[in-house]
Amino acid sequence: MNFYVDDMLGYVILCLYVDDMLIVGSNDKIIRSTKDMLKSKFDMKDMGLADVILGIKIIRTQNGLVLSQAHYVDKILNTHNAGDSGQARTLIDTSMHLSKNRGLGVAQLEYSRIIGMLMYLMTGTRPDLAYAVSRLSRYTSNPSYAHWKAITRVLHYLRYSRDYGLHYDRHPAVIEGYSDANWISDIKDSRSTSGYVFTLGGAAISWKSSKQTVIAKSTMESEFIALDKCGEEAEWLRQFVEDIPRWPKPVTAISIHCDSKSAMGRAKSTMYNGKSRHIRRRHNSIRQLLSTGVISIDYVASKDNIADPFTKGLSRELVSKSSKGMGLKPLKE
Repeated sequence: MNFYVDDMLGYVILCLYVDDMLIVGSNDKIIRSTKDMLKSKFDMKDMGLADVILGIKIIRTQNGLVLSQAHYVDKILNTHNAGDSGQARTLIDTSMHLSKNRGLGVAQLEYSRIIGMLMYLMTGTRPDLAYAVSRLSRYTSNPSYAHWKAITRVLHYLRYSRDYGLHYDRHPAVIEGYSDANWISDIKDSRSTSGYVFTLGGAAISWKSSKQTVIAKSTMESEFIALDKCGEEAEWLRQFVEDIPRWPKPVTAISIHCDSKSAMGRAKSTMYNGKSRHIRRRHNSIRQLLSTGVISIDYVASKDNIADPFTKGLSRELVSKSSKGMGLKPLKE
């Protein structure tokens, strides 16, 4: 829960999660007065300058901040992969095709625990894990040896990338989005995969990888569905920053980068003559966001689209390039 206070003395933002709170202010005086006010009404302990919040370590640098969960990576590896020293530079073996297990499950409880820990890590500071976690979590109820082989590779990748953290700089102070889709990559699965990521200050602030809820009939449709989902998140982010004191007003349109010219053409067209109702609804939604200045849509080449790893497994070079594009880098370079 977030609270904002803005007066002549400056502004203060309170970020509350259960019994943990961050206080951000424009100057020390208003922060101290806010703490004194809260102490007079609640039993609370001042932990000083924020170092760790919700299991995420905050590291201050000359250029900005770094968010890291390297200690949590250690916990995962020590708990579930202690006797293994293997490493991998990619998350997904692109030659491996996973499917539902029709036989007996293998160590289902431990598999589900690992998935839960990976989800917490992914939602905190590791957007690079999103596709792998989304895909492997589909088999939590009855994992096979093939699924265990795939999740072990993810743990090997974590050992290789243990020290990765999100590096935020002071610039650019604008939100940018990237959208992508992978159209029916598995012959046993008729639904495509959507992915998006938003950056601010050079690093990711919001991301998602998920199966699409409807069946896309073409690559263009799958990209269009992904673009619509990305637009929904852009609208929420824009409304969020509009409520932040001293954020430059009016808030400019959030630029969404897409590597499908056909999907962009469909989005910018004022007419839709197709018969698909779900595409018509999404077309109206995107047109509304464009016409009201909430978003703009720009072309990006596929090789430069950092949402690519949210839809499929990539080569070593592309994993490294997209991670850097999201601001995900080693703590010490």
